Amino acid sequence: MGALSFGHLPTAFVPSGPMGTKISNKYKVQVRQQYAAGLIGKDELQTMENDSYHSVGTCTFYGTANTNQLVFEAMGLMLPGSAFVPVNSKLREKLTALCAKQMLKIQSSGKAWVI
Repeated sequence: MGALSFGHLPTAFVPSGPMGTKISNKYKVQVRQQYAAGLIGKDELQTMENDSYHSVGTCTFYGTANTNQLVFEAMGLMLPGSAFVPVNSKLREKLTALCAKQMLKIQSSGKAWVI
């Protein structure tokens, strides 16, 4: 974000995309509710948390990271449609490469633009 203040550097945000998980949000909520009610202990809660958030990407439970990606996309700081492409997908790789090409194109144009 600091680079934007210079006005002459091409700037883009390349999101990682949402992290994969094999545990549903409904189940995560149930475990957290059980913990809050004193029905399960810290170890069970920690096991669920570790199993839920075990890979690269943005956390999908609370939605804050995903919301930030959506806002960046709306601001024009990301390629359109790139916010919610899954982490290890071929499309994610293509979008990352396209973003790099776009940065080079903007830099070569000499114009102070974002994506």
